[in-house]
Amino acid sequence: MYIDFIISVTAFTIIYFILLYSTRFILKDLSEKRYKQIRENLKIPLLLTMLNISLLIPFYYLTKSNNILNFFNHFLKITLIFLISWFIIKLMRLIRLYLDDTHRIDSSNNLRARKIHTQYRILERVIKVLIIFIAVAAALMTFDSIKRVGISLFASAGVASIIIGFSAQKIIASIIAGIQLAIAQPIRVQDVVIVNGEWGWIEEINLTYVVVKVWDRRRLVVPTTYFIDNIFQNWTRKSSFILGTVFLYTDYTISVDAIREELDRLLEDNKLWDGKVKVVQVTDASEKTMELRILVSADDSPTAWELRVFLREKLIKFIQDNYPESLPKTRVEFPESQ
Repeated sequence: MYIDFIISVTAFTIIYFILLYSTRFILKDLSEKRYKQIRENLKIPLLLTMLNISLLIPFYYLTKSNNILNFFNHFLKITLIFLISWFIIKLMRLIRLYLDDTHRIDSSNNLRARKIHTQYRILERVIKVLIIFIAVAAALMTFDSIKRVGISLFASAGVASIIIGFSAQKIIASIIAGIQLAIAQPIRVQDVVIVNGEWGWIEEINLTYVVVKVWDRRRLVVPTTYFIDNIFQNWTRKSSFILGTVFLYTDYTISVDAIREELDRLLEDNKLWDGKVKVVQVTDASEKTMELRILVSADDSPTAWELRVFLREKLIKFIQDNYPESLPKTRVEFPESQ
């Protein structure tokens, strides 16, 4: 009997080391730092799972008349269920690390990467919930007494599901909305959005809520159902390329051509500008001021923000220094005294 255990443990130990070190060839595209991170996360779950299987196989062929052996055999079955579940959950996290390295969100053209990360993160959370539920159910069903109770509960599952459905309809609606976000993708990770008048980035997409990082570092925690049921702005739905606007209000005496020349000078060799769009237009005129709209383009929304701030400051200074008489003013005409 002991020889069987020794042979089984030795064989699975060899298989364990072969599997562990063969990952370097499987993940050859990864950097050394990322590979070590994945290997360290995989090492313990894989070792415990292989050790459990190596002990369980000899127990399977032993006589079942001994109560102690039956207890250990049952214990190993339950631990194997949870170890496999833990291993799968760890493996899913390692896939996320792999995607972080092969599909980088911090690159300039990151539309496909954001799409993949959004779908995978929601899918990962759904599968985690299912794995935990199945693992607990499978472990309980190894007990004969609970298995009989489970069959009777299954008969009344229709009534129970209706009761649970009414009591947890908001939670279920949020989960379904989270799955819809993964499939339809009206938003993705790192998308620039305006939600309830707040401008920010999509930082996290979970099953029941979405975290929006606002420009001033606040976080908005928004239910997933909001993005299904309400109107919101998504500035990077098709690409990270974005247009930025700067509005100036001046007197009618300003030279628009001079503003255009100054804009050309400010954008020349400017790293914030992508070289695609630069426009100066008179978009409105009231009885007091003239509205100038400066339209420029940038690779992404943070860069566009920086470019807008830069241009607004420099153009205001240009008007102050060169056309102070063209700053907004109110004219009052007094009639000549009789």
